[in-house]
Amino acid sequence: MSENIVEIRNMTKQYGKQRALDDVSLRIKKGSIVGLIGPNGAGKSTLMKIMGGLAYPTNGELEMYGATDERGLNNARTRMSFMIEIPYAKENMTAKENLEKQRIQKGIPDKKRIDEVLKEVNLENTGKKKVKNFSLGMRQRLGLANALLGNPEFMVLDEPINGLDPSGIVEIRELFRSLNQDKDITLVISSHILSELSLLCTDYIFINHGKIKGIFTADELKAACSEYIQIDTDNNELAGALILNKCGINRLEVTKDSGIRIYEKLDEIRDISKILYDNGVIPLEIAKNEVSLEDYYMKMVNNEV
Repeated sequence: MSENIVEIRNMTKQYGKQRALDDVSLRIKKGSIVGLIGPNGAGKSTLMKIMGGLAYPTNGELEMYGATDERGLNNARTRMSFMIEIPYAKENMTAKENLEKQRIQKGIPDKKRIDEVLKEVNLENTGKKKVKNFSLGMRQRLGLANALLGNPEFMVLDEPINGLDPSGIVEIRELFRSLNQDKDITLVISSHILSELSLLCTDYIFINHGKIKGIFTADELKAACSEYIQIDTDNNELAGALILNKCGINRLEVTKDSGIRIYEKLDEIRDISKILYDNGVIPLEIAKNEVSLEDYYMKMVNNEV
């Protein structure tokens, strides 16, 4: 059996004149935590809706658990759960009542499962509080509890930490890690909080304007988000020319606002500083930093990498 849960091949999705997905191909490996990254309107939600059977591609092929036909895909989706967009719940019902309704609809016989998932998402003490009085973070947790009800093997989650406070984000991150490592659940997570994805994901998919911009493992992305020397001087334009001509360095960026970034010879800060001094350029700041996931994301969105 293939190690890939999902394979998408040359998929497009057209809404009138707008192409939401443009020749998309990707794979989601069993046991992975995949971060789906892109700005609003990039195609993330369309991609997740197609996996969930809430939308259909215009062209291309979707394969899940080896199935490509409609009946096989529907059977595959019984092994999955989806939380796409704002989780739906009955406003005048409690968390427990909402989950009981969902349990019956999904044909889940074990009533104890409700208490288990409420505890997993830290909603076990909400008692008789109605959903209409829940915070956005509590609603997100309830959506997660609903997604966990059927003991899924694969979860697709759209902005699951939206509205959570910092401690809640940490709790949900640890929950995702536990689900992945202890229960072997594969997760696809779309989130704008890229710093959180960088602490959790094993793989990353970058998408923009309906096109895949890059697919990386965590190690590959770490290598791409490399360390660099940050230099700011009293004359960055001259400093950049000196570094290119006298230091044997080619991988650098010179910007008006951010100064100079050097991506090689990272252990030669002292030598670089001396060359600048000797040629009349005063370094105001020299430090070794690291490209963040946010930085790399912005570069990719702006077609700079």
